[in-house]
Amino acid sequence: MNFLHVNFLLGWLIIPLIIGFYIYSYRKKRRLLSQFANTGLWTHLISPVNLLNQRIKVVLLLLGIIFGVIALAQPRWGFQWQEVQRRGVDIIIALDVSRSMLAEDVKPDRLTRAKREIIDLLRLIEGDRVGLVAFAGTSFLQSPLTLDYGAIEIFLDALDTELIPVPGTAINHALKTAIYAFSDTPHDARAVILITDGEDHSGQLADIMTDAQKEGIKLFIIGIGESEGAPVPAPDGGFLRNAQGELVLSKLKESDLKKLAVATNGSYVQSITGDLDLEKIYYQDIKGTTESQDFQSARRRLWNEQFQWFVFAVVLCWGIEPLLSQRSSRHQLDT
Repeated sequence: MNFLHVNFLLGWLIIPLIIGFYIYSYRKKRRLLSQFANTGLWTHLISPVNLLNQRIKVVLLLLGIIFGVIALAQPRWGFQWQEVQRRGVDIIIALDVSRSMLAEDVKPDRLTRAKREIIDLLRLIEGDRVGLVAFAGTSFLQSPLTLDYGAIEIFLDALDTELIPVPGTAINHALKTAIYAFSDTPHDARAVILITDGEDHSGQLADIMTDAQKEGIKLFIIGIGESEGAPVPAPDGGFLRNAQGELVLSKLKESDLKKLAVATNGSYVQSITGDLDLEKIYYQDIKGTTESQDFQSARRRLWNEQFQWFVFAVVLCWGIEPLLSQRSSRHQLDT
């Protein structure tokens, strides 16, 4: 037996309060009766059956609350196994974590905005496996392909520009890491979402195109930043400067990113305000151009819902309670 909403069981905490209220009311009633008549006359003024009914009504009220709380918690026992066949595509999200991603031409900064966009995208994804690659001057697989999107968010939260000590933006290395993560994925079911400012320092744009085409990988690229450029925050405060003391400006390299997207039959979109049409990116660009695959089937346990029995008990208890009379029976006093 288990409960779908265990937190509802905290509703039982109200029961001691109700019991305390009835004890207080009962004692106060006795004090008022003692002021009206002595104890010997009570049995003539109040029927024993009436006192019993009052106690039964309290018990029925409490039982109704107990059963009601259990019903809200949705108890389940007994189950059947169900075969679940998942169908979708494999998506690797490659996120640039180089220092240039701290530029603030996108508010609050490029990296924070990229993380938010990834979380928004995860809200749309249905049944597809997702992996996460972080890259700067080199790259590593932060999370392998998984259907657990909550785990992706946890890994995503841990990413920052200090994670990879090698400076630069090596898109070619990020792609190789993604290819490794796709090891058991059919070529026509692979997609890479590349989020970067495009300042690739590897100088291997042609090789990146060749590798992506060879592996059947479509690149769906989100360019972060502005073409005019923005200063890059320095680790010790202020902004990075070159040997001549001039500010280092990080500029979005759209031309290279567009070439990659076109060469791999993917798509490109620029993010400045962060207002992206994520539904189009996912449903049209990715799902519309990439073949879905059947993932390995799995078995899941389907529990039998049993809350209806407790709802019936509540109706029974609270249906009987009003039928019990609380009226006092008056007895003729002996003369």
